[in-house]
Amino acid sequence: MPSLQQPQWWIGLGALVLIMGVAIWLGWPRYLSYRERIRRQKRLRNIAVEHLTNVAIGDGAGGYFHIDYLLLTPRGVLILDFWDVVGNVFGSDPMTDWTVTRTTHRHTFPNPQAALYDRLAMLRATLGEVPVEGRIVFADTAVFPKGMPRFTILESHLESEYFFGERHLAERAVDPWRGAWEMLKSNLKLSVSPGKSR
Repeated sequence: MPSLQQPQWWIGLGALVLIMGVAIWLGWPRYLSYRERIRRQKRLRNIAVEHLTNVAIGDGAGGYFHIDYLLLTPRGVLILDFWDVVGNVFGSDPMTDWTVTRTTHRHTFPNPQAALYDRLAMLRATLGEVPVEGRIVFADTAVFPKGMPRFTILESHLESEYFFGERHLAERAVDPWRGAWEMLKSNLKLSVSPGKSR
């Protein structure tokens, strides 16, 4: 058995600690991302009887609109457009671009409301009498110092706004829309998320 006085033992221990540190450092963001995905899925189950992820609906002109999450809820069909943004967000209904600022970083992105309105219009035309709503959902790492624009919500507030209580009652509440929902599902395509992390 090697003695604690031998330099090889300390070198081996140091190498092991270094390898473990690098593994944790590289794996930690992945773990946090995994944990956030699990938390998001739980939230979606708490507000929707059924949901679809990363789907596309035809835009009527030969193209497609990407939808992050499409949910069947007791209030009707709900579109959720997720933005994983970190920092202060400055945006309002009439602004063409919204801005995100962090200590040393600043960038703009197009006002996401226009894209949401297009998706809402297409779904309403497709679903007829089924109520359709939409929300632009920001991660809780986003702060809106000047207030939140129309149709925006923080992810942690989804359950308080859309919580439906007893699941069996919620499933009964969506029965009138089941046929339209199944028809909609048959007309959707899988889509690749545009990646809106900032």
